[in-house]
Amino acid sequence: MQLEINVIDAFTDTVFKGNSAAVVITEDWLSDNLMQSIAFENNLSETAFMVLDDKGIYHIRWFSPLTEIAFCGHATLASAFVLFNKNPSIETIKFSAKAVGILTIVQTETGKIQMDFPNTNPKKVDNIPDSLLAGLSIAPVEVYKNTQAYFVIYNAESDVLTVARDNEQLKQLAPLDVVVTCQAKSAGYKNYDFISRYFWPANGGDEDPVTGSAHTALAPLWAERLGKNHLVAYQASRRGGVLDCVVAGDRVMISGNAVQYMTGFITV
Repeated sequence: MQLEINVIDAFTDTVFKGNSAAVVITEDWLSDNLMQSIAFENNLSETAFMVLDDKGIYHIRWFSPLTEIAFCGHATLASAFVLFNKNPSIETIKFSAKAVGILTIVQTETGKIQMDFPNTNPKKVDNIPDSLLAGLSIAPVEVYKNTQAYFVIYNAESDVLTVARDNEQLKQLAPLDVVVTCQAKSAGYKNYDFISRYFWPANGGDEDPVTGSAHTALAPLWAERLGKNHLVAYQASRRGGVLDCVVAGDRVMISGNAVQYMTGFITV
C-alpha cells in the first residue's frame, strides 16, 4: 500500500523554519499501531492523519513519535495548508477532533491560515510541583496550569532564552508539558507581545519548535496581563515561529503562514 505524505513547515514562510508536520489523508482510518509507527518513522513533532466524512468534515488525529496527542495546532495548520492547495476553490475547512470538537479553518486576505480554537486559559498554581522547580534552572515568578501544560512566567527574555532543563525531572509532570514565557520588551522582539518556549519530554521529545495549541492558553493569559485581545507571539526555539492570536471570549483565533517542504509516498 502506498500513501501520499506531505511535509509542511508551519508558522513560518521560510523552509527549515517554524515547526514541521507530516500530513497523511486516507479514505478510512489506518490502525492505531500503523499510524503510531508512521509517526515514529517520520520523527517529526507531529504527523496528522485525516479522513473525510460524507458531510464534508475532515476527522483529524495527531501523533508525536511517542504517542497520540489530543490537540495539535501546527499540524492542524499544516493539514489545512495541504487541503487548500489541493482544492484552491474552497474557502473554509472544518476539522473534527475528539478533544476539541469542530474546528473552522479559513484563509485570510493576507494568505495566512486562521484557526478557530477553544480558549484553554490556564489557572494560577499556588503549590508548584517539586519536579517543576527541580527541572528548570531558573525559578518561576508565577506558574499557571491547564490540561495540557504548566505555564512558567519569567520577567526577562534572557530567562526564557537561556533556561536549562532537566528532562528526567520534567517527565515526572506527565501527562503535562512545560511552557516558559515572558512579555516581549527588548528591541530584538519589538514586533511581538510575548515570547515562549515549549518543553515536552514526556509526550514528544526535548523541545517543540512551535506549538499552536499552547497559544490557546498563552494568548488569553497575556491578553489579561497586557490588556489587549490581539497579540503577536514568537516561539523562541532554534527554528522559531510567529503566531497571530485573537482572543474572542471562549475562542482563540490563531493564524500563521506555512510552506511546503516535501511531497512523497509511504510504502507500507
